[in-house]
Amino acid sequence: MIFIYPQMYRKLKRGPQVILPKDIGIIISFSGVDKNSVCVDAGTGSGWLAVSLARIAKEVYSYDTREDFLAIAEKNRQMLGLGNLTLKKGDVFKRIDEKGVDIVTLDMPSSEKALANAKKAMKPDGCVVGYLPHIEQVKAFVKKLDSLGFADTYTVEVVVRDLLVREEGVRPTTKGIWHTAYLVFSRKH
Repeated sequence: MIFIYPQMYRKLKRGPQVILPKDIGIIISFSGVDKNSVCVDAGTGSGWLAVSLARIAKEVYSYDTREDFLAIAEKNRQMLGLGNLTLKKGDVFKRIDEKGVDIVTLDMPSSEKALANAKKAMKPDGCVVGYLPHIEQVKAFVKKLDSLGFADTYTVEVVVRDLLVREEGVRPTTKGIWHTAYLVFSRKH
């Protein structure tokens, strides 16, 4: 598993459940985050996604309602020296302060309830990403996306299997990072 966790992630503090590098990579590549992107991340947790986005994007605003989670994320932000990451105590179900953002990531229970505020914050063709552990959450999220007029919705699950390479043959091992969450991507129309 050493290759799945680059050095940066081995240094980061961890409190609540984190989004793993295998999912972070897909979020970054499928959403199109780049050096000009302004991102809103909701459900900061330990801040692994927030710091990963901040290493690439122009600006990242990460919301959480829990001060203890924000304190862990702040340690990670400071450890990496990320001045473009702003951690905010706030509830995205009530409002998102930023406007004209390129991507909004939602990683919390009932994420679909934040989609109307996400849409208001996003610029046209902006991407919203749902990080959803249960398939029932995917259904509710996609249904809400449809009702709000989002387009190009795409859902994936990322599974990483270790391979056992031996003289007698190569096969998957019984180890790997299987299900973490479903990722739902959609664009503001």
